[in-house]
Amino acid sequence: MGSGEEDTGGGGGAVRGAVLKALVVVGGVLLLRRLRRSTTRWDHARAVADALSGEKFSREQARKDPDFFNLRMLTCRATEMVDGSRVLYFEQAFWRSPEKPFRQRFYMVKPCPKEMKCDVELSSYAIGDAEEYKNFCDRQKDQRPQPEEVIAIQINSNVHTCASRRRVLNRMAS
Repeated sequence: MGSGEEDTGGGGGAVRGAVLKALVVVGGVLLLRRLRRSTTRWDHARAVADALSGEKFSREQARKDPDFFNLRMLTCRATEMVDGSRVLYFEQAFWRSPEKPFRQRFYMVKPCPKEMKCDVELSSYAIGDAEEYKNFCDRQKDQRPQPEEVIAIQINSNVHTCASRRRVLNRMAS
C-alpha cells in the first residue's frame, strides 16, 4: 500500500515539475522578446500623442492657488498625416462652461529629425475659423470637419517645441 501511494504522488510531482519548467521557459522567451523589441522614434511620438489625448482639468492647481482657474483641457485625434504624424485638436475652456472654449489649437506630433537632439516635435497651429471647430471632440465623427479640411486649414501661427518624451510625460503626470 505504501509503495502504490508513492508511485501516484511521484507521477503527479513529475507532471507538476514539467509544467513549471514549461511555464518558466515560456515566460523567459516572452521576457526576452519584450526586452529585445526596440522603441522607435515613432513609438515615442505615439506615446506623447496618447498622453496628450483625453480630458484633463487643472482642479488641483486651482485648489492650491486661488488666482488660478479650474480649466478643462480636451484633446482628441483630428487626423493622421501621410508621413504618420498625428494631428490633435486641443481646446481649453472654463470647467463650468466647456461648450465655450476660449483657446483652440491643432497640435502635430511627430518624431524629431535625427539631427536634432530631441525625441518628439510638437507643432502648434492656431485655427482660422474657431467657430467651425468648437467642441470638435464632443461631436460625432460624421459631424466634424473632415480630415482633408483639417489638413488644409489656414495656419495663423506655428510654434515648434522639441522635447524629450520623458520630460513631456513627467510634466503630464504632475
